Amino acid sequence: MKKDSKIFIAGHKGLVGSALMKKLQNEGFVNLITRSHTQLDLTEQKAVHDFFDKERPQYVFLCAAKAGGIAANSTYRADFIYENLMIESNVIYHAYKFGVKKLLFMASTSVYPKDKSFIVEEDLLSGKLDFSNKPYALAKMAGLVMCESFNIQYNTNFLGVTPINLYGNNDKFDLEKAHVMPALLRKFHLAKLLSEKKDEEVLKDLRLNNIDEARKYLALFGVSEESVEIWGSGKQKREFLHSDDLAEACIFLMQNVDFKNLVQDKKEVENTHFNISSNENIRIKDLALLIKKIVGFKGELEFNTSRPDGIAGRLTSSAKINALGWKAKINLEQGIKMMYEWYLKQNNFRK
Repeated sequence: MKKDSKIFIAGHKGLVGSALMKKLQNEGFVNLITRSHTQLDLTEQKAVHDFFDKERPQYVFLCAAKAGGIAANSTYRADFIYENLMIESNVIYHAYKFGVKKLLFMASTSVYPKDKSFIVEEDLLSGKLDFSNKPYALAKMAGLVMCESFNIQYNTNFLGVTPINLYGNNDKFDLEKAHVMPALLRKFHLAKLLSEKKDEEVLKDLRLNNIDEARKYLALFGVSEESVEIWGSGKQKREFLHSDDLAEACIFLMQNVDFKNLVQDKKEVENTHFNISSNENIRIKDLALLIKKIVGFKGELEFNTSRPDGIAGRLTSSAKINALGWKAKINLEQGIKMMYEWYLKQNNFRK
């Protein structure tokens, strides 16, 4: 990519897309194309066709997706598979049709079998998926195979990445739909406000007018001035990667890797995607304790074992991209502090 190359960031307002925008702008790229969901619905084929026909981007970062935590994945199963399949099908096909030089597709490590404790790229399609997020995972698997298939048949240059659990600025902090990291951070923040009798700040955060109503609402998510509820036993392990690290990895791949170099001497072309990870994991209990410390909440943790744990835990290898020269830089405590400072600033709170 050159500094004036026409680059389309699909999903530029989201966690990954916004980090990419910032990183590309900081590196001097000046021809970035974006569209909000209201301006361009990527599930609509004709709208995507007309956009590519008019704009003719040279490079595409496909970050747009319908995503969420265990609760959202369990509740909106049909939406997750339908919307993600439509988004990736429309964008990948039209990137081929209108001659995009290179595309990078964002998948997720949820595509891997649930019983694998150590994940490498070759584990794709080798076992049973976790039930809680199977629709989302199947859609993302289809996107990875779609990129490879267009490359094989049409000689395109489409890459895929499978990052671990992400967090950072512009994350979704919705108590019902958020991933574990932003959900826990907001829960602890609100519990701290309750414990400090800062009712006005609680109401401001929740956009409510009555503190009794706010307390009842927060109780639905296990948040009180005395404790915060954690789904599951807390023993399950998860990996986390800051969105700024992922943005750097994506730009690194777009600048340094071509599909043709990944398939030399291969009889069957598969698993050409890249895992993007921090090469470390943490128990959910320990994560909760770390967030609790950073936020400054003095109450207790309550583990709700009637709720699902999800996958027990695993470690994802990023040796493939590490060997090319990229490694994650932001450690977990540093990254959580960065995210909390951003959250406070966005909501005009002070520590």
